Amino acid sequence: MKMLTKFAVAAGLGLSLSALPVQGIAALNQGAKAPDFTLTAAQAGKEFSLSLKQTLRNGPVVLYFFPAAFTPGCTMEAHLFAEANGRFNRLGARVVGVTAGNIHRVAEFSRSECRDQFAVAADPGAKVAARYDALMQGPDGKPLSNRTSYVIAPNGTILLSYTDSKPQAHIEKTMAAVRAWTARRR
Repeated sequence: MKMLTKFAVAAGLGLSLSALPVQGIAALNQGAKAPDFTLTAAQAGKEFSLSLKQTLRNGPVVLYFFPAAFTPGCTMEAHLFAEANGRFNRLGARVVGVTAGNIHRVAEFSRSECRDQFAVAADPGAKVAARYDALMQGPDGKPLSNRTSYVIAPNGTILLSYTDSKPQAHIEKTMAAVRAWTARRR
């Protein structure tokens, strides 16, 4: 019934269904192979080339897609991941944020909102987000990353796939998945 209501509201307002948040699911499922990518990223404002394949050599990756730098929800999520980053690192995981923004905006966001704690990659045109089925249409019709998080094992297998509009839930879900992966390895 809720989905029918969302559809009716969206149709009545002329909104695209792709702009509606999907709670608790993401299209790439647990157990699927994560698509490899290389993007220009920044950490502490310093630009570099980020390869998923190379990052996975150091342990699991918490890959989170977010719609836009410096928006309230995305800023809150960046702060939460920054606060949790040390715990992720102690479990052997690396956090990587991805957004459809340009590298200059992402570099600034990495300094101020990610607090120099983890890498944030620019995904112009949201092409990588599309490969991860983490895509929505922005208000201007341009593609944006949906708020979707993945935990990816070093072998490239997706351990967690989660989409939710609430930033706090992403930190809790990804941390639980990394802890479970760590526990299985002991």
